[in-house]
Amino acid sequence: MAENREGLPRYLEIYRRLRQDITEGRYRFGERLPSKRLLASENAVSVITVEHSYDLLLEEGYVESRERSGYFVCYREDFSFPVAEYGGAACFGAAKPESGSEWDRMDMERPEEESTENAEGIPFTILAKTIRRVLSEYGERICLRSPGNGVTELREAISEYLRRSRGISVASEQILIGAGAEYLYGLLVQMLGRERIYGLEHPSYEKIERIYRSMGAVCERLALGKDGILSEELKRTRAGVLHVTPFNSFPSGITASASKRREYIRWAESRGALLVEDDFDSEFSMSSKAEDTLFSLEPEHTVLYMNSFTKTIAPSFRMAYLLLPKALLRELRERINFYSCTVPVFEQFLLAELIRNGDFERHINRVRRRRRQRREGE
Repeated sequence: MAENREGLPRYLEIYRRLRQDITEGRYRFGERLPSKRLLASENAVSVITVEHSYDLLLEEGYVESRERSGYFVCYREDFSFPVAEYGGAACFGAAKPESGSEWDRMDMERPEEESTENAEGIPFTILAKTIRRVLSEYGERICLRSPGNGVTELREAISEYLRRSRGISVASEQILIGAGAEYLYGLLVQMLGRERIYGLEHPSYEKIERIYRSMGAVCERLALGKDGILSEELKRTRAGVLHVTPFNSFPSGITASASKRREYIRWAESRGALLVEDDFDSEFSMSSKAEDTLFSLEPEHTVLYMNSFTKTIAPSFRMAYLLLPKALLRELRERINFYSCTVPVFEQFLLAELIRNGDFERHINRVRRRRRQRREGE
């Protein structure tokens, strides 16, 4: 297939240019894109090449196809999500993107709490394809022991993903991989100490308090207001660690305002306290104009950030990650350096590949688009 001077196949060059035109507003929501024949003629390529470009835009939720009418823009800034580039150095290999049909067949109804279904998990066909690729490309490396904080490939993939999706700048050395959020809750107590009081949003996900208490920590419940923990609660608490979910806190659904997030940071700095930012469920819900995370506001001293892949991949996929602040990195890691990584190497390579080849973010785009369409249909 013909390539441009950058070494990219022409279908990727056309795809990138169209995507940029859409995201920058040159093609607006609901507007029809040029026909495949016209675009092929303008770019001196075959219609098949243009079809590949449109297939990528279709998979990622930028356009929709209407029978006998063409392709129309369905992207809007309030539900977009950055995606990994095809063909870049960060991707393993240069496999041709496949048809988006498996994405379109997915039932995206939201599962109930504690459901064992995989309604919003990544399609099994995508997992199966990636599993075969990892087995083929990594070979016996999947049998090796993982570093205590996780394999380098996964930590680097997560670092780049967070830069694209949340504007978080974090080195791979600051990332720690663990077998699910519940495991990391316990590990946090090991790192931060049982002598501290742990302040929790009230109401909040009940397992957080149960796990903290089971590890010997003292917990204090702090009442939520309409935009986060009430200021008077922050003033009176004796907590040395504040565990918060700034975006879409469960079960209240409350999102902390920008001023409240900065209040959390000022509170921690004034008391020499630490913040645990639990960003569960942000991928499926946040807009491209999402507010800054606490970690991006103060990545040096006070904030530990955590998130999980269980909901976005599959209920059986127990994997989460923790970001450690730069200034405390050595001290915190020394407190848990006797732990082995609790996630199998194979699963870590599998997730790294899903992120780096773009399948993970295309899946998120698809789910968010389906959710938006359901909301608009209500």
